[in-house]
Formats: sequence, structure tokens, C-alpha cells
Amino acid sequence: MTERTRRSGALLAVLLTGQAMASMDTSIAAVAAPAIRADLAGPPAVQQLVLAGYTLTFAVLVVTGARLGARHGYGRIFLLGLAGFTLASLACGLAPGPVALVLARATQGAAAAVMVPQVMSLIQASMRGTARTRAIGAYSMVLALGVAAGQVAGGLLVTADLAGLTWRAAFLVNVPVGVVLWLAGRRVLAGAPVAPHRGQALDGPGILLLAAAMLTLVLPLVLGRDLGWPRWILAVAVAVGAVGLRLFLRYEARRARRHADPLLDVTVLRHPGVPAGLLACCVVMGCYAGFLFVLTLRLQNGLGFTALAAGLAFLPYASGFALCGLAVPRLPDRAGAVLPVAGPLVLAAVVTAVAWLSHDGWPWLPGSALLFVGGAAHAASFSPLVSRLTGIVPVASAAALSALVSTGTLLAAVLGVTLIGGLYLAAPGTPLAPAALTATLLLSATHAAHRATRPTPPPRSADHEVVAPTRRAG
Repeated sequence: MTERTRRSGALLAVLLTGQAMASMDTSIAAVAAPAIRADLAGPPAVQQLVLAGYTLTFAVLVVTGARLGARHGYGRIFLLGLAGFTLASLACGLAPGPVALVLARATQGAAAAVMVPQVMSLIQASMRGTARTRAIGAYSMVLALGVAAGQVAGGLLVTADLAGLTWRAAFLVNVPVGVVLWLAGRRVLAGAPVAPHRGQALDGPGILLLAAAMLTLVLPLVLGRDLGWPRWILAVAVAVGAVGLRLFLRYEARRARRHADPLLDVTVLRHPGVPAGLLACCVVMGCYAGFLFVLTLRLQNGLGFTALAAGLAFLPYASGFALCGLAVPRLPDRAGAVLPVAGPLVLAAVVTAVAWLSHDGWPWLPGSALLFVGGAAHAASFSPLVSRLTGIVPVASAAALSALVSTGTLLAAVLGVTLIGGLYLAAPGTPLAPAALTATLLLSATHAAHRATRPTPPPRSADHEVVAPTRRAG
């Protein structure tokens, strides 16, 4: 093994561990929620913000976090976000009351928004060829399965009641991991390649416009159902938020035409295949989030599973995703055009079959086999698309692509839980209607994936060079 291979492996381990911490934290808190409510008194809105505050601040600030990495160095900003995430996790675990916990969770989400975009940016800027393809496969696995892994980890930590900490252990576990990871990151990120955007100050109006649009869109979706808001409020919020995002994109495009320094480099969307590829990735992730939510509710509320048992039921899905994700980089190049199209079709069939199977019970053997196939189909549809996008987009636009993937998949997950999960909650004894909606959406992902994988002219090699000399990340 060469020194360069060892350094790349160490770098990837640090990045993916940080990504895993951020991805798992939403579901860990959800599993710990009953214990939190029993221990900390507070009005329902405050209790819901314990769960939603993380998602809200993450969604609002992730584009800004990506831009900070492009301006000040991906490695430097990754370590800054990791330090903030670790300290915020400590504050969550030591929170004396619900308000303190809400503030700590919001800070944790903001730190994750600073840290997470640097992961994909560093992979794209630091790796080439097969190494990048394999790294993207591992990144996709962590991104997709973090929520399910968080359910298992949260169930284990809360059930074990380590040192009488109950729910607090679910947050405090991040502290030693974060400290070790930060120390390792200081070493492996030294001299990491960066592509800074120097010039004008950070785009303040763009930050405010994006924050307003994201809050309008995400806040009712993550809080509205549990607080009993009317459905028309949710519909209006989605419409207004979508209009706000459209205005933000137009503002950023106009700012770029004036040679100002935009918050988001929207020119990345002009590359052939990028819009369709992003759409396919987001639809698949949204369907996965909705499917995970509905099946978890079905197993727990309908069939009497514990939170831990419901999380363990998804291990075959994780195994299928992992094995397929590891195999994809070793397949011929032509498979990269076939798998993203076939994957959503297979996943749609699995979702439908699981809905029929779980109607009256949960036979473990056929259920596990179906989930294994579903995980493999998910990996086949998601990982090659993300890898293709990083190959199309030049390294100078790595931060913009990372921001779009992070924001898009997050919004898709929130929408998937709201739409697919809301349909199930309207009639909790019948999982077939949510399955039909999920399958229909996955068919649209198949069409988008087909458009994204059509042959495109190869980019100029100069566009894919790192645009700034290396420097120390610390």
C-alpha cells in the first residue's frame, strides 16, 4: 500500500465518521424522545423543537457552510464544524432543561451545516478515478443509512442506560468520538487541497433570502403535523417556500452575471445531466425517508415492535446497500448508466411487496430478504449518480455541488416523511396507499436518472484541476 493510498484512506475515514455523526443525530434524538419527555418537562412546542431544531438550523445554514469551505479551506472549516458539533453535543447531554436542550440542538445543527458540506468537497478535490468512485460509494452509504443506523444506536444507548444517563448518553457519545476525530483530522487534513473563492464579502442578502425561504418551507413541515396545524398551512408554506427558493436562485444567477461573489454558484446546474441527476438523487432519498418512517411506525405501533427491534429490522437493508455500494465501483463503466435507471424500479417493487407483507404481520425471513434487495437497489440508484455528478462538475464548483446535494437530499427527506408518512398517518392500518405513492415517485426518479446518464461531452481537463495551491488546513 502506497503512502498516498494510506493518506487517502485516513482522510476518508475522518470525513465519513464526521458525516455519520451528523446523519445519525436526528434519528438518535427521535428514539430518545420518550425518555427526554419523561425527564424534562416543557410545553409540546418546546419538546418538538428538541427534535426539529437540529433539522431547521442544518437546512438553513448548509449552503452557507459550503461557501465558507470554498472561501477559507475545506479542511479548516470541517474541523471548525466538528469542534462546534462536539461541544454542542456535550451541551445537549448536560442540558438542565428543555429550553437549554433546544438551544444546544439548534447549535448542533448549525455546526453540522458547517461540517457536512466539506465532506463531499474534499472527496472531489482530493481524489481521482477509481479512488473517488469508491469514496463516493462509501459517502453515499453513510448519507443514506445514517438515519437507520441512528435508530439502532439510539435504541441501544437508551436501553442500556449507561451510568444512569438514559437519553443523555445518546448525545454524550459524540464527545469522545468528536475529540478523537478532531485530533486525527488535524493530522490528515494538513495540506488538503482547497479551492477558495476570494474577493468580495460573503453574500449577506443571499444568506437572508435563503434562510427566509428555507424556514418558510421546512418549519411547518417538521413541526406542523405534531402541533396539529391545518393542512392548508402546510400547502401554503410549501408554495411560498418554493417561490422563495426560486427567487434566491434568480438572485444568485444575477449576482454571478455581475461578477459578484454569489453564495451559491448556480452555474453548476448548467452542466448537462446535473439537474436531472440531482432530481433523481433527491427523489430516491425522499422515498427512502418516507418508506423508513412508515415501516418503522408500522412495526412499532401496528405490530408492537420496540424502537430497538424496529431499528434492527432494517439491518438487512443496510447490508444490501453496503454490499452493492462496495461492488458498484468494480463493475464495468457501462453499468453506471444502467444501475441508476434499474435501481428505482426494483426499489419500487420492494416497497410495494413490503407493504403487502406487513399488512398482517412481519415474517422475518421474506421481510429481511426484501429489505436486503431494497438496500441494494437503493445503492444502485444513488451511488453511481452522485459519482457521475462529481465527474461532470469541475473541482472549482465542488462546494456548490456539495451544497446542492446536502440541501436537496435534506429537503427531500423532510418532504418524503411529510407526504408519504402523512398519508400513512391518515389511515395507519393500510400501508398500501403510501407504498403506491412511493412507487409512483420512484418511477419519476427512473425517468430523471435516464436523462442524467445519457452520454455527455467530456469536460475540459483544465476545468477539473484544483484551482488553488495546497495549504495547511489547521
